[in-house]
Amino acid sequence: MNKQKATLLLADGTIFHGSLIGSKGTNGGEICFNTGMTGYQEIYTDPSYTGQIVVTTTSHIGNYGVIDSEVESDHPTIAGIVVNSFSEVFSRLDASGSLQDYLEKYGITGIADIDTRKLVRHLRSKGAMNAIISSEFEDDLAGLKAELNLVPDMNGLELSSQVSTGVPYFFGEESSAIKVACLDFGIKRNILRNLADRGVYCKVFPAKTSLAEMEKWNPDGYFLSNGPGDPAVMEYAVKTTKDILDTNKPLFGICLGHQILAEACGISTYKMHHGHRGLNHPIKNLQTGKSEITSQNHGFVVNREDVEKSDIVEMTHIHLNDNTVAGIKLTNKPAFSVQYHPESSPGPHDSRYLFDDFISLINKN
Repeated sequence: MNKQKATLLLADGTIFHGSLIGSKGTNGGEICFNTGMTGYQEIYTDPSYTGQIVVTTTSHIGNYGVIDSEVESDHPTIAGIVVNSFSEVFSRLDASGSLQDYLEKYGITGIADIDTRKLVRHLRSKGAMNAIISSEFEDDLAGLKAELNLVPDMNGLELSSQVSTGVPYFFGEESSAIKVACLDFGIKRNILRNLADRGVYCKVFPAKTSLAEMEKWNPDGYFLSNGPGDPAVMEYAVKTTKDILDTNKPLFGICLGHQILAEACGISTYKMHHGHRGLNHPIKNLQTGKSEITSQNHGFVVNREDVEKSDIVEMTHIHLNDNTVAGIKLTNKPAFSVQYHPESSPGPHDSRYLFDDFISLINKN
Protein backbone atom coordinates (compact mmCIF):
# COMPACT_ATOMS: atom_id res chain seq x y z
CA MET A 1 0.00 0.00 0.00
CA ASN A 2 1.37 3.42 -0.95
CA LYS A 3 1.42 5.76 2.00
CA GLN A 4 1.03 9.50 1.57
CA LYS A 5 3.79 11.53 3.19
CA ALA A 6 3.20 13.89 6.11
CA THR A 7 5.35 16.33 8.05
CA LEU A 8 5.41 17.25 11.74
CA LEU A 9 7.00 20.63 12.51
CA LEU A 10 7.60 21.80 16.09
CA ALA A 11 7.81 25.43 17.13
CA ASP A 12 11.52 25.08 17.92
CA GLY A 13 12.18 24.04 14.32
CA THR A 14 12.42 20.28 14.89
CA ILE A 15 11.03 18.33 11.92
CA PHE A 16 9.79 14.75 11.61
CA HIS A 17 8.79 13.13 8.33
CA GLY A 18 6.35 10.22 8.28
CA SER A 19 3.14 8.86 6.82
CA LEU A 20 -0.28 10.46 6.78
CA ILE A 21 -3.02 8.89 8.90
CA GLY A 22 -6.54 10.12 9.31
CA SER A 23 -7.72 13.00 7.17
CA LYS A 24 -5.64 14.83 4.57
CA GLY A 25 -4.87 18.41 5.53
CA THR A 26 -2.94 20.70 7.84
CA ASN A 27 -3.68 21.27 11.51
CA GLY A 28 -1.79 22.67 14.48
CA GLY A 29 -1.99 22.85 18.24
CA GLU A 30 0.04 22.35 21.38
CA ILE A 31 1.86 19.02 21.19
CA CYS A 32 1.79 16.80 24.27
CA PHE A 33 2.25 13.11 25.04
CA ASN A 34 0.20 10.48 26.86
CA THR A 35 1.94 7.44 28.36
CA GLY A 36 -1.18 5.25 28.62
CA MET A 37 -0.89 1.75 27.18
CA THR A 38 -4.54 1.62 26.11
CA GLY A 39 -7.65 3.78 25.83
CA TYR A 40 -6.76 5.83 22.75
CA GLN A 41 -10.41 6.39 21.82
CA GLU A 42 -11.24 7.80 25.27
CA ILE A 43 -8.18 10.05 25.02
CA TYR A 44 -9.09 11.38 21.58
CA THR A 45 -12.69 12.15 22.68
CA ASP A 46 -11.74 13.80 26.00
CA PRO A 47 -12.63 17.50 25.55
CA SER A 48 -9.69 18.41 27.79
CA TYR A 49 -7.44 17.71 24.79
CA THR A 50 -9.09 20.40 22.67
CA GLY A 51 -6.47 22.27 20.68
CA GLN A 52 -3.75 19.69 21.32
CA ILE A 53 -1.80 17.26 19.18
CA VAL A 54 -1.52 14.01 21.15
CA VAL A 55 1.56 11.80 20.93
CA THR A 56 0.88 8.26 22.16
CA THR A 57 3.95 6.54 23.58
CA THR A 58 2.43 3.08 23.02
CA SER A 59 4.03 1.63 19.89
CA HIS A 60 0.88 0.29 18.21
CA ILE A 61 -2.28 2.36 17.79
CA GLY A 62 -5.48 1.38 16.01
CA ASN A 63 -5.18 -2.37 16.47
CA TYR A 64 -8.47 -2.75 18.36
CA GLY A 65 -10.46 -0.28 16.28
CA VAL A 66 -13.17 1.94 17.78
CA ILE A 67 -16.42 1.23 19.57
CA ASP A 68 -19.37 3.54 20.16
CA SER A 69 -19.52 2.94 23.93
CA GLU A 70 -15.95 4.10 24.56
CA VAL A 71 -16.29 7.80 23.87
CA GLU A 72 -16.10 10.62 26.39
CA SER A 73 -17.92 13.16 24.21
CA ASP A 74 -19.83 13.30 20.93
CA HIS A 75 -16.69 13.51 18.80
CA PRO A 76 -12.91 13.94 19.07
CA THR A 77 -11.71 17.51 19.64
CA ILE A 78 -7.97 16.91 19.38
CA ALA A 79 -5.92 18.89 16.87
CA GLY A 80 -4.07 15.80 15.65
CA ILE A 81 -2.34 12.55 16.60
CA VAL A 82 1.23 11.30 16.38
CA VAL A 83 1.99 7.56 16.54
CA ASN A 84 4.82 5.18 15.83
CA SER A 85 3.00 2.24 14.24
CA PHE A 86 -0.56 2.68 12.98
CA SER A 87 -2.88 -0.20 12.19
CA GLU A 88 -5.80 0.11 9.82
CA VAL A 89 -6.61 -3.54 10.56
CA PHE A 90 -8.41 -4.21 13.83
CA SER A 91 -9.11 -7.51 15.57
CA ARG A 92 -11.65 -6.59 18.27
CA LEU A 93 -14.84 -8.55 17.60
CA ASP A 94 -17.27 -5.91 18.85
CA ALA A 95 -15.49 -2.93 17.25
CA SER A 96 -17.73 -0.70 15.14
CA GLY A 97 -14.99 0.30 12.71
CA SER A 98 -11.35 1.21 12.16
CA LEU A 99 -9.55 4.11 13.79
CA GLN A 100 -8.55 5.32 10.31
CA ASP A 101 -12.19 5.65 9.22
CA TYR A 102 -13.04 7.31 12.53
CA LEU A 103 -10.31 9.93 12.15
CA GLU A 104 -11.32 10.62 8.55
CA LYS A 105 -14.97 10.99 9.56
CA TYR A 106 -14.12 13.77 12.00
CA GLY A 107 -11.38 15.44 9.98
CA ILE A 108 -8.50 14.57 12.30
CA THR A 109 -5.06 14.72 10.69
CA GLY A 110 -2.26 12.54 12.05
CA ILE A 111 1.21 11.26 11.33
CA ALA A 112 2.69 7.78 11.76
CA ASP A 113 6.00 6.00 11.16
CA ILE A 114 8.11 8.40 13.20
CA ASP A 115 10.35 7.74 16.21
CA THR A 116 7.94 8.67 19.01
CA ARG A 117 10.56 7.77 21.64
CA LYS A 118 12.86 10.45 20.24
CA LEU A 119 9.99 12.93 20.03
CA VAL A 120 8.83 12.34 23.62
CA ARG A 121 12.37 12.63 24.96
CA HIS A 122 12.61 15.94 23.11
CA LEU A 123 9.34 17.20 24.61
CA ARG A 124 10.36 16.10 28.10
CA SER A 125 13.56 18.09 27.69
CA LYS A 126 12.26 21.18 25.87
CA GLY A 127 8.70 21.24 27.21
CA ALA A 128 5.29 21.41 25.60
CA MET A 129 5.16 23.67 22.53
CA ASN A 130 3.06 24.33 19.48
CA ALA A 131 3.37 22.07 16.46
CA ILE A 132 1.70 21.40 13.15
CA ILE A 133 0.97 18.27 11.10
CA SER A 134 0.53 18.53 7.34
CA SER A 135 0.17 16.44 4.21
CA GLU A 136 0.11 19.58 2.05
CA PHE A 137 3.45 21.36 2.58
CA GLU A 138 5.95 18.61 1.75
CA ASP A 139 8.32 20.90 -0.16
CA ASP A 140 7.26 24.24 1.32
CA LEU A 141 8.84 24.56 4.76
CA ALA A 142 8.38 28.34 4.78
CA GLY A 143 4.67 27.93 4.13
CA LEU A 144 4.36 25.36 6.89
CA LYS A 145 6.19 27.64 9.33
CA ALA A 146 3.78 30.45 8.44
CA GLU A 147 0.83 28.17 9.21
CA LEU A 148 2.42 27.15 12.52
CA ASN A 149 2.80 30.80 13.50
CA LEU A 150 -1.00 31.16 13.32
CA VAL A 151 -1.57 28.52 16.02
CA PRO A 152 -2.54 30.25 19.31
CA ASP A 153 -0.51 29.73 22.49
CA MET A 154 -2.23 27.63 25.18
CA ASN A 155 -1.16 30.16 27.81
CA GLY A 156 -4.03 32.61 28.21
CA LEU A 157 -6.35 30.57 25.97
CA GLU A 158 -10.00 30.13 27.03
CA LEU A 159 -11.47 27.02 25.43
CA SER A 160 -14.09 25.64 27.79
CA SER A 161 -16.94 27.78 26.53
CA GLN A 162 -16.21 26.42 23.03
CA VAL A 163 -16.61 22.75 24.01
CA SER A 164 -19.32 23.14 26.64
CA THR A 165 -22.90 22.11 25.99
CA GLY A 166 -25.06 24.78 24.39
CA VAL A 167 -28.15 23.91 26.41
CA PRO A 168 -28.70 22.16 29.77
CA TYR A 169 -29.37 18.43 29.75
CA PHE A 170 -30.05 15.67 32.28
CA PHE A 171 -28.14 12.49 33.08
CA GLY A 172 -29.27 9.71 35.40
CA GLU A 173 -32.61 8.72 36.92
CA GLU A 174 -35.06 11.52 37.64
CA SER A 175 -36.29 9.59 40.68
CA SER A 176 -32.84 9.69 42.33
CA ALA A 177 -32.68 11.14 45.83
CA ILE A 178 -29.75 13.45 45.12
CA LYS A 179 -29.57 16.24 42.54
CA VAL A 180 -26.23 17.69 41.42
CA ALA A 181 -25.72 20.69 39.14
CA CYS A 182 -22.69 20.11 36.91
CA LEU A 183 -20.89 23.00 35.26
CA ASP A 184 -19.67 21.70 31.91
CA PHE A 185 -16.20 22.99 31.05
CA GLY A 186 -15.64 19.92 28.87
CA ILE A 187 -17.14 17.15 30.97
CA LYS A 188 -16.35 13.48 30.36
CA ARG A 189 -19.27 11.07 30.17
CA ASN A 190 -17.75 8.63 32.61
CA ILE A 191 -17.85 11.31 35.30
CA LEU A 192 -21.61 11.51 34.82
CA ARG A 193 -21.85 7.70 34.82
CA ASN A 194 -20.01 7.51 38.14
CA LEU A 195 -22.35 10.07 39.70
CA ALA A 196 -25.46 8.37 38.28
CA ASP A 197 -24.25 4.96 39.51
CA ARG A 198 -24.27 6.42 43.02
CA GLY A 199 -27.87 7.57 42.89
CA VAL A 200 -27.32 11.08 41.56
CA TYR A 201 -29.56 12.86 39.06
CA CYS A 202 -27.34 15.31 37.18
CA LYS A 203 -28.27 18.46 35.33
CA VAL A 204 -25.41 19.58 33.13
CA PHE A 205 -25.22 23.33 32.55
CA PRO A 206 -23.27 25.38 29.97
CA ALA A 207 -19.94 26.71 31.23
CA LYS A 208 -21.11 30.32 31.60
CA THR A 209 -24.32 29.55 33.53
CA SER A 210 -24.83 31.73 36.61
CA LEU A 211 -25.49 30.40 40.10
CA ALA A 212 -28.93 32.04 40.02
CA GLU A 213 -29.88 29.98 36.98
CA MET A 214 -28.64 26.72 38.53
CA GLU A 215 -30.37 27.47 41.84
CA LYS A 216 -33.76 27.40 40.11
CA TRP A 217 -33.33 23.63 39.91
CA ASN A 218 -32.58 23.49 43.67
CA PRO A 219 -29.62 21.09 43.53
CA ASP A 220 -28.18 19.38 46.60
CA GLY A 221 -24.61 19.94 45.43
CA TYR A 222 -22.44 21.29 42.65
CA PHE A 223 -19.77 19.81 40.42
CA LEU A 224 -17.00 21.58 38.45
CA SER A 225 -15.85 19.50 35.49
CA ASN A 226 -12.62 18.92 33.65
CA GLY A 227 -11.92 20.85 30.47
CA PRO A 228 -9.30 22.50 28.24
CA GLY A 229 -7.46 25.79 28.36
CA ASP A 230 -5.93 28.15 30.90
CA PRO A 231 -7.88 28.44 34.19
CA ALA A 232 -6.32 31.81 34.98
CA VAL A 233 -8.38 33.52 32.25
CA MET A 234 -11.73 31.95 33.18
CA GLU A 235 -13.04 34.82 35.29
CA TYR A 236 -16.65 33.83 34.65
CA ALA A 237 -16.07 30.36 36.15
CA VAL A 238 -14.17 31.74 39.14
CA LYS A 239 -17.02 34.19 39.85
CA THR A 240 -19.64 31.42 39.69
CA THR A 241 -17.53 29.19 41.94
CA LYS A 242 -17.25 31.93 44.55
CA ASP A 243 -21.03 32.29 44.44
CA ILE A 244 -21.45 28.51 44.88
CA LEU A 245 -19.14 28.54 47.91
CA ASP A 246 -21.31 31.25 49.49
CA THR A 247 -24.28 28.84 49.43
CA ASN A 248 -22.39 26.39 51.71
CA LYS A 249 -23.63 23.50 49.58
CA PRO A 250 -21.17 20.64 48.80
CA LEU A 251 -18.86 21.23 45.84
CA PHE A 252 -16.56 18.78 44.04
CA GLY A 253 -14.11 19.65 41.26
CA ILE A 254 -12.02 17.51 38.92
CA CYS A 255 -8.96 18.64 36.90
CA LEU A 256 -9.86 22.08 35.46
CA GLY A 257 -12.62 22.22 38.08
CA HIS A 258 -9.90 21.72 40.72
CA GLN A 259 -7.92 24.62 39.29
CA ILE A 260 -11.02 26.85 39.16
CA LEU A 261 -11.80 26.11 42.82
CA ALA A 262 -8.24 27.07 43.70
CA GLU A 263 -8.46 30.33 41.74
CA ALA A 264 -11.74 31.12 43.53
CA CYS A 265 -9.91 30.80 46.83
CA GLY A 266 -7.05 33.12 45.85
CA ILE A 267 -4.70 30.29 44.87
CA SER A 268 -2.87 30.88 41.58
CA THR A 269 -2.27 28.36 38.79
CA TYR A 270 0.53 28.10 36.27
CA LYS A 271 1.46 26.24 33.09
CA MET A 272 3.64 23.19 33.60
CA HIS A 273 6.78 22.33 31.65
CA HIS A 274 5.19 19.36 29.89
CA GLY A 275 2.23 18.36 32.05
CA HIS A 276 0.92 15.05 33.37
CA ARG A 277 -0.85 12.76 30.91
CA GLY A 278 -1.11 9.03 31.39
CA LEU A 279 -2.65 6.18 33.39
CA ASN A 280 0.00 5.39 35.99
CA HIS A 281 0.65 8.56 37.97
CA PRO A 282 1.29 7.89 41.69
CA ILE A 283 -0.66 10.03 44.15
CA LYS A 284 -0.50 10.03 47.95
CA ASN A 285 -3.61 10.79 49.99
CA LEU A 286 -2.22 12.90 52.83
CA GLN A 287 -5.31 12.29 54.96
CA THR A 288 -5.17 8.49 54.91
CA GLY A 289 -1.49 7.94 54.15
CA LYS A 290 -2.43 5.61 51.30
CA SER A 291 -1.20 5.91 47.74
CA GLU A 292 -3.17 5.39 44.55
CA ILE A 293 -2.36 5.01 40.86
CA THR A 294 -4.26 7.57 38.84
CA SER A 295 -5.26 8.72 35.37
CA GLN A 296 -4.15 12.27 34.59
CA ASN A 297 -4.44 14.81 31.81
CA HIS A 298 -3.43 18.39 32.57
CA GLY A 299 -0.94 21.02 31.50
CA PHE A 300 -1.71 23.54 34.26
CA VAL A 301 -1.37 23.05 38.00
CA VAL A 302 -2.21 24.72 41.31
CA ASN A 303 0.55 26.74 42.98
CA ARG A 304 1.72 24.76 46.03
CA GLU A 305 3.29 27.79 47.75
CA ASP A 306 -0.06 29.58 47.64
CA VAL A 307 -1.82 26.56 49.13
CA GLU A 308 0.68 26.29 51.97
CA LYS A 309 0.20 29.99 52.79
CA SER A 310 -3.59 29.83 52.70
CA ASP A 311 -5.74 29.96 55.84
CA ILE A 312 -8.74 28.32 54.15
CA VAL A 313 -7.25 25.76 51.72
CA GLU A 314 -5.53 22.54 52.75
CA MET A 315 -3.60 20.17 50.50
CA THR A 316 -5.11 16.66 50.63
CA HIS A 317 -3.22 14.84 47.85
CA ILE A 318 0.27 15.15 46.41
CA HIS A 319 1.82 13.87 43.17
CA LEU A 320 4.71 11.62 44.16
CA ASN A 321 6.74 12.20 40.98
CA ASP A 322 7.18 15.95 41.37
CA ASN A 323 5.41 16.92 44.63
CA THR A 324 2.82 19.08 42.88
CA VAL A 325 -0.63 19.65 44.39
CA ALA A 326 -3.01 16.83 43.44
CA GLY A 327 -5.92 17.61 45.74
CA ILE A 328 -7.28 20.31 48.04
CA LYS A 329 -10.15 20.91 50.42
CA LEU A 330 -11.53 24.01 52.05
CA THR A 331 -11.32 24.17 55.84
CA ASN A 332 -14.38 26.41 56.16
CA LYS A 333 -16.65 25.06 53.40
CA PRO A 334 -17.89 21.62 52.22
CA ALA A 335 -15.75 21.76 49.08
CA PHE A 336 -12.88 19.70 47.71
CA SER A 337 -11.19 18.87 44.41
CA VAL A 338 -8.51 16.74 42.76
CA GLN A 339 -6.20 17.39 39.86
CA TYR A 340 -6.50 13.88 38.43
CA HIS A 341 -9.37 11.79 36.97
CA PRO A 342 -11.08 9.43 39.44
CA GLU A 343 -13.63 8.42 36.78
CA SER A 344 -10.69 6.52 35.22
CA SER A 345 -11.71 6.32 31.60
CA PRO A 346 -9.22 5.08 30.65
CA GLY A 347 -7.23 4.11 33.72
CA PRO A 348 -7.21 2.42 37.14
CA HIS A 349 -10.11 2.58 39.59
CA ASP A 350 -8.08 3.40 42.71
CA SER A 351 -9.61 6.87 43.11
CA ARG A 352 -13.32 6.25 42.60
CA TYR A 353 -13.83 6.59 46.36
CA LEU A 354 -13.82 10.34 45.76
CA PHE A 355 -17.30 10.11 44.26
CA ASP A 356 -18.42 8.30 47.42
CA ASP A 357 -16.85 11.07 49.50
CA PHE A 358 -18.86 13.63 47.54
CA ILE A 359 -22.11 11.73 48.13
CA SER A 360 -21.31 11.44 51.84
CA LEU A 361 -20.68 15.18 51.99
CA ILE A 362 -24.06 15.85 50.40
CA ASN A 363 -25.85 13.46 52.78
CA LYS A 364 -24.22 15.12 55.80
CA ASN A 365 -25.03 18.65 54.66
